[in-house]
Amino acid sequence: MRKKSILFETEGTYPFVGGGVSTWADILVNNLKEFDFYIYAVTGMPYVEYKYKLPSNVKLVRQIPLWGSEEPFEDIFFEIPFSSIYIRKTKVNERVVLRKFIPIFLEFISSLMNPYSDPEECAGYVWLMHRYFSEYDYKQTFKSFSVWQEFKKFVILKYFEDNPFLSEDEIPSVYDLTLAMRWLYHYLMPLYVDVPQVDLSHATAAGFCGLPSVVAKMRDGTPLVVTDHGVFARERYIGIGGEKSLSFFAKKFLINLSILVSKMLYKLADKVLPVCRFNTIWEKIFGVDDEKIKVIYNGVDPEVFKPKPKPEKNRGIPTVVAAARVMPLKDIETMIKASAIVREQIPNVKFIVYGSLDADPLYTKKCQMLIKELKLENTFILAGHHPKPSEIYNEGDISILSSISEGFPYTVIESMACARPVVATDVGGVREALEGFGIIVKPRDPKALADGVIKLLTDNELRETLGRRAREEVLAKYRIEMAVGEYRNVYNELIDGKRFETLDKQGVAIEEIVK
Repeated sequence: MRKKSILFETEGTYPFVGGGVSTWADILVNNLKEFDFYIYAVTGMPYVEYKYKLPSNVKLVRQIPLWGSEEPFEDIFFEIPFSSIYIRKTKVNERVVLRKFIPIFLEFISSLMNPYSDPEECAGYVWLMHRYFSEYDYKQTFKSFSVWQEFKKFVILKYFEDNPFLSEDEIPSVYDLTLAMRWLYHYLMPLYVDVPQVDLSHATAAGFCGLPSVVAKMRDGTPLVVTDHGVFARERYIGIGGEKSLSFFAKKFLINLSILVSKMLYKLADKVLPVCRFNTIWEKIFGVDDEKIKVIYNGVDPEVFKPKPKPEKNRGIPTVVAAARVMPLKDIETMIKASAIVREQIPNVKFIVYGSLDADPLYTKKCQMLIKELKLENTFILAGHHPKPSEIYNEGDISILSSISEGFPYTVIESMACARPVVATDVGGVREALEGFGIIVKPRDPKALADGVIKLLTDNELRETLGRRAREEVLAKYRIEMAVGEYRNVYNELIDGKRFETLDKQGVAIEEIVK
């Protein structure tokens, strides 16, 4: 019997990058052996290596690098002969672009610039653009003089029409328009890929990785599931809003693009599966109906993440550990500042952060400079990747999370499973997991974070009580089999419902289907 097939879309995570979302994805594909997975992985750059050993039910991994490809087809269509790509290139000319691409493209841009546009209607334009790119070359089209001229003219007219009273700093420059066009070229790259016919598609973020899901839904009616870890549009808003090098127009354009993609996926989704209740607040703001939403908490294996004694090298040293990529959303700077405050009361304290130093090299450098400036070289260690995540938490007495945005972080429930209480910022679903089992503080507050650490390190009874209760909570609510079972049920319910509907439309009697 043919296995049910899943188009599984990731963005900056599995199987090329470690972290909580990748951990979740790895658990899912390894434990749902009855499904075949076709992974479409959006990455920042080409030439990345697998961080995970893939199980046999992963039938294909198609990497879609948004940046760094001289010719996109070289990194996306590795199995298609160049002759086929060459034909696509030769078919592109100004006449074809003007007649077949620009009308669709400008409708998409109109939707992007209108916050009240219909996301389902925009999904139709996405589908039509995909159909165009299945016949004509992506890069040659976007390089067309006509595309640039029509885009520039349309955006300026539309922008001034919608915003008649602009201040001087809100008026877009030629550079802003060039930047916006460049973003469209890179972020819409997933529309260039061939989208397989599958039983269900699963976008693991309500972002650009889900564009093939939009195509599958519009073309085949494929059931669509969206999982929210951190809310994509919210995190994009935080990241873009704080970017000082961008103009008002540039920020607005990129935020609108991100929100539009999220709204399309939410509108077309059969089920939206946030990993915590907090995310549902944002999903409802973006128009998701209550009946579509089902919260599925992450789960861990308590036989892998279990309490062990501290290693010899850390015994006698008050030790705080963190599992976090060094990047702005994790706000490692606040953690560093907190460690300086803790050291004033606990001079021999040690903070060890395990996680990639390559996620944002400029931010990593900034953190390293702050450590040096505060003379914390012997207190705060950026230790890089740890080959065995289950051992991280047992190296310390407690763990710490300083993020400004989260979903339902594995680092919290993994630490809880190891009976190590957590001091964490009150973001995303952290409170849902940790309240009553750790210490929750407001984000971007080094003093509050430090006070929580000091309290747990100096009160042995409280630390041990919270650690024991935290593990009991994981055993009761956050096991892998619980989470995987929920996803299995959703997959089967939607796939079987689609097959039932298809058979019924073909005129097969319902009584026969039931039999």
